[in-house]
Amino acid sequence: MSEPGEATTPVGVLEPFQSRPFLWLWVGIVFSSVGSWAQTVGAQWLFINDPNAATIVSLVQTAATLPMVLFSLAAGVLSDAFDRRRLLLWVQLYFVVVAGLLSVLTAIGQVPPLLLLAFTFAIGMGNAVMVSTWQPLITELVPRLHLAQAIRLDMVSVNVARAAGPAIAGVVIAAWGVPPVFAINAACTLFLIVALLSWRRPPATAPVARERFLPALRAGGRYVRHEPVVRLILLRLAIFVAPATAMWALLPLIANRQLGLGADGYGILFGALGVGAITAAFTVGKISRHMSANVLLSLMGLLYGIAFALTMLVPGLLLAIPLLIALGFGWTATVATLNAELQLFLPGWVRARAVAVYMMTFTGAQAVASPVWGLIAQHVSLAAAVWISGGLVVLGGLVGFFWHFPESANLDRAPLAFWGDAQLLVEPDLDAGPVQVQVQYVVTDENYPQWREAMDGMRRSRLRSGASRWDVYRVGERADTYLEVFTVPSWAEHLGQHEVRLTAEDQAIEERAFSFISEPVIAVHLLPPS
Repeated sequence: MSEPGEATTPVGVLEPFQSRPFLWLWVGIVFSSVGSWAQTVGAQWLFINDPNAATIVSLVQTAATLPMVLFSLAAGVLSDAFDRRRLLLWVQLYFVVVAGLLSVLTAIGQVPPLLLLAFTFAIGMGNAVMVSTWQPLITELVPRLHLAQAIRLDMVSVNVARAAGPAIAGVVIAAWGVPPVFAINAACTLFLIVALLSWRRPPATAPVARERFLPALRAGGRYVRHEPVVRLILLRLAIFVAPATAMWALLPLIANRQLGLGADGYGILFGALGVGAITAAFTVGKISRHMSANVLLSLMGLLYGIAFALTMLVPGLLLAIPLLIALGFGWTATVATLNAELQLFLPGWVRARAVAVYMMTFTGAQAVASPVWGLIAQHVSLAAAVWISGGLVVLGGLVGFFWHFPESANLDRAPLAFWGDAQLLVEPDLDAGPVQVQVQYVVTDENYPQWREAMDGMRRSRLRSGASRWDVYRVGERADTYLEVFTVPSWAEHLGQHEVRLTAEDQAIEERAFSFISEPVIAVHLLPPS
């Protein structure tokens, strides 16, 4: 367990690579992501000469990203329920089959546009599972102290793949056509398969019963809905990504119309973004030692918004390169910092589901906002789209100076079973439910205001850990007596509260509420009749 002082200990950007499993799996993720980006470019190029090419190309991008929005939360449920190493392994084998089959069918000319979109959607589904599994797996591979740097290195892998994948696809398509690109996607998974087979994931120290799919899905949604810190992180992510994604959507137009560049110049701009991203990975950790995550996010918003607005004022490539480096730096620093703060805050039992909601927010904000910026550029002007989006990013950065979320580095998020075992005369079935828990408090009139305020925290604790309903009642027949009543969908979920879903923060909330009572609490469980 990390001590409070550990968060201030300097951590080198490459220190997560001291964990051999993280190093080899990270390299495997890079290879797999390179193949995925190459696959998208190949799919877009396959029908580039078709009369409906513009529509097909845009639909390919939609088919690639839509599964992330639709299936990330379901994938997070699978990641929380099953062995993540095995789940990643099965996903890679799935990629080999799907990408290999697509390569063969393309080589023999049996891939019409609809089938291509179906294959692209199928690969997107696999990517949704992979991202929702890999992100929370990082917390198992590195110490908590190294987590922020590990997530920045993960962002480096994303940018390396984003640059290398399309470049490799372009060379291969020019030399041999599209089918080998799909075969390369299948081959790129092999390194990760070997790395996963070589790694032996340590067994869980306290295995618990696997949650059923639909209840687990609902529990993840309840946690995010009732945890204000997670909601604030997701909101700040959306506030940044929705306007900032205009850079990705409009960069081809900026390169062509504003800077007068061809394909080679466009590639240089992408390279500058990659340089900025890698620079962020190596320097943001040092910067964060001197300021809070909230201040860092606000400064990155100002940097990103101003740099993007200036792209419409520079006359050529040489002056644009520093701006693109700044954009790559600001994008990576912001997304990686928010991701790290989220993962440091989340308890283990719901981590993959909450990270999946993060990915849904990240991808959904891009999917919704990108066409809007395209329409503004088309019907108003490119400069208007760039300046409006840059202004909104700057405004979001300014708001962030006053709209903080708690820092997560020193929090203890390990499960803490401080409730003990439920003392029942009969043991209900795990599926029995709903279960109602009543807790009796005796509170004097003078302590009531402080106790009632403390119970607001109790409400949040009960609801985010599994309760579907929570209320407080005053008992009419007894003086100074109150009942806390909360309902849990099943006995299995209530056992989860007893065993793995509560943390030191929940214990502190209870202790504060209990400090205002004059008699020990009495708890009873109301079960469905058998």
